[in-house]
Parts: sequence; structure tokens; C-alpha cells
Amino acid sequence: MWCAACADALAENAPTQSFAVVANALTRPADEAPVRQMLDAIGRDRDISFIVYDGNVKGSAEACRDGIFEARHDVLDSARTPLVLLLGQHDWADCGTPQAGGYDPVERLDFVRQLFFPDANSLGQSPLTLARESDVARFRTFREIVRWQDQGVAFIGLNAPSPNNHYLSAGGRNGEFEDRAVATSFWLEHAAETARRTEMRALVVILQGDPDFSRYERRERFPWLRFSRSSQPRDGFLELKRNLVKAAEAFRGPVIVIHGTDTPEPNGFHIDQPLRNDKGLTVTNLTRVAVALKRPQSQWLEVQSDSRWRPPFRLRVRDIRDVRKRDNAEPPSQIDTPATQPTMPSSAPPAQPQYLPPPPTLPQPASELPPIYMAPPPASVQPSLPPIADLSAARIRYAERHAGRAIE
Repeated sequence: MWCAACADALAENAPTQSFAVVANALTRPADEAPVRQMLDAIGRDRDISFIVYDGNVKGSAEACRDGIFEARHDVLDSARTPLVLLLGQHDWADCGTPQAGGYDPVERLDFVRQLFFPDANSLGQSPLTLARESDVARFRTFREIVRWQDQGVAFIGLNAPSPNNHYLSAGGRNGEFEDRAVATSFWLEHAAETARRTEMRALVVILQGDPDFSRYERRERFPWLRFSRSSQPRDGFLELKRNLVKAAEAFRGPVIVIHGTDTPEPNGFHIDQPLRNDKGLTVTNLTRVAVALKRPQSQWLEVQSDSRWRPPFRLRVRDIRDVRKRDNAEPPSQIDTPATQPTMPSSAPPAQPQYLPPPPTLPQPASELPPIYMAPPPASVQPSLPPIADLSAARIRYAERHAGRAIE
């Protein structure tokens, strides 16, 4: 029988896990050659298990033509290492703009799904086998939403593009957004519960869009009583953020959310814990990594994980130029021997890995209020408020009854 002690024993013997995150690298035809070289450099690193291309296989100024997508498919599929592609803003969501050709975004999304995700395999010369949400009959069209496992870590890849998750403010039913929001909610809930039951040691969620965690909106008990309309546009990531809170509470272990951002980052990425639950408490077991590489055609984010580390994740930006210097400096006999502590050449400034915050010791309250991991009461025992009209009638009956007693 599988037990926590068995999982800990296996984790102690498991090697260090490493994967690479690449994003926004293909913006024009001239980028194809350097990106091939970067993928080849990553492929020579035998410690890298897989690559996640986190959105945007084309630039915003490129037309959403079939030929562009087919050329980028060939570039990504040439990777030696398994490559998991996640869709971004320029891949389909803004294809309706004049500079992108004025295409129908939903039609382009269907084409991209058929081209890049024809089966359960990832891209690359040695592909991974992925679980796609299209395997669920109810969500047959969502081939791009995936999950997989590697060395005790569960990974979830979503389709949530910038700038506002393709939420359209025009009148009528926002069909594409609403259907995808339902599919995303189901996938996150199911993946978190599966990861908890199989005793995964961490959960990693990757998407292209920036959910804007600083924009926090509490659930309103009586939204119909709001008399003024907000000038701020509707948050297209609202449901996703609530689903992430639920996933973190259900999984309880460390949850890492990796996404792209347009905000320049001096280190190429930013680490914090910005998500709050409906009580306004920080979700202490969820950490966000916002990625903004300075040279996306030659840089990638390397994420290392080891259950023996405290905290268990380390991050650093790698550059193809540093890899070339290292390859030229090392003798051939040492290439196949992975170093226990990666070092950069002396000619370049050392890239010290940054550490993610350690997971909390459960239970750990975020304030004087109960901890976020406290299970909510069953729906059957939660008090339900009567309609406003009934409340008014109850007050009238209460006043009449006490008025009669006063007369007596």
C-alpha cells in the first residue's frame, strides 16, 4: 500500500529535477535561427527533463497566417528535449487586430489546436505523453490544456492569454471565454485533487497571461444591491484566481504559478506570494514566478527542484553564451558528468539561484483569523439568508408582537 513514508523514501533517492521555461522567443522570421540554437543548447544539458514554451510563437505584428504557424511548429518540434507548448496572446487571442490580419480569433485557435496538438504527445524529438483535457468528453475541444507528472511534481498547463484572458466586453454571450473558464476550473480542481491523492510533493501551474494578482475582488453576498457601476473593466482572470485559491487549499502542499509579464524585471523574473483568499488572507502555500527575460531568443529560466532542499525550488536565468563558454572551457571527459552545484564561468558574473519561499508547516494561520486550510462547513449547515422582502416582513411582525406585549 502506498504511504507517506514510502513517498518520502522515494523522494530522498530521486535525482534533482530541472526544467526550462522559454517564452516570447519567436516574434519574427529572423528569430527562428537563434531559437533553434537555444533549443539545441538546452538539449545538450542532460539535466533538463523538458522545456515549457510559455506562449507566443509569433509576434504581435505578424499576420496569423497558416504558413507562420507551420514554420514555428517546425522550429519547436526540432528540440531534442521534450517541449510542451502553451498558447499565448499572439498565438490566437489578438489575431483579430488589423496588424495581425483581421482573422477570427476562435477560428485561429481551432487551427492552432489541430496543428500543434494532434495527439497526446508533446513537441520535440523525444516527446512526453501528456494528459489533455480533450480526453474528457465534455471538453473535447480543449486540446491545449494539459497536465503531466515528473519526479513527484504535478504540472498543469493552461490557456489563459494576456491581456485579460480574452474577455470581451461587447454585448451578448462571451462564449469562448465562458466555455474555457468552465474547462479551466474543472481541470484545476481535478488536477489538484489527483495530486493530493497521489501524494505529489508540489504542484506547478503554468500560463502565459499575467493574472494581475494585485487586483483582489472579494465575493459579494448581494451583488444586485450595487447601485454604481465600476469604471474598471471586468477582471477576466477573476475565476482563475479563485480556482487557484481552491486548488492551493485542496492540495495543501507547495503550489508554484509561473506566468509571463510585460513588466521589466532586472533579474529576468520576480518571486512573491500575492494571492489572497476570500477572507483577505495571503495564500501562504502558493508562490508566483513572473517571467520577463531580457533576451528571450537566447535566455531561458531554469527551475530546479529537489525534495531534500529547503525550500525545494531554485531558479536562475541561463544564457546560451554562458553555455558556449562552459562547453569550450570544460574538457570532453567532463561533459557527461553532471556537476552537483552548477557554476558559471569566471568571465561572467555568477548567477546565483534564487529560492522560492519554504512551504508552511500545516496548519499555519495567515493572521488572527482561522488558517486558510481549515475546511469550510458543509453546504447543508451553512445559514441561508432569506430574501430582503421576508426580512422586512419579519421586522413588522416582531414590532407588532412586542407592541402588543407593551399594551398588556
